[in-house]
Amino acid sequence: MSVTYYVTMPFIRTEEGSAPGQAQECPGEGAAIRRAEVMSRDPTNVAALAFKRTGDPGAGSFSDAVVLKKFGEASGLRTKPKYK
Repeated sequence: MSVTYYVTMPFIRTEEGSAPGQAQECPGEGAAIRRAEVMSRDPTNVAALAFKRTGDPGAGSFSDAVVLKKFGEASGLRTKPKYK
């Protein structure tokens, strides 16, 4: 059975640039976008993004993530993050 997960992920500043923070699952696309915007305003985060992934969790098969929206200094972030 195919399901879609909506996720937000902050990015924190590091000496090398940025690193992903703790991802959070959201109930829908709008909630993920709003949560990513809030995350981007946290002074400890350099950026945040909202994305979705669709697939079959039972089979462990997922499509590539689709970025819904980026906030903050997100220009250096990959547009197709790979998360397992």
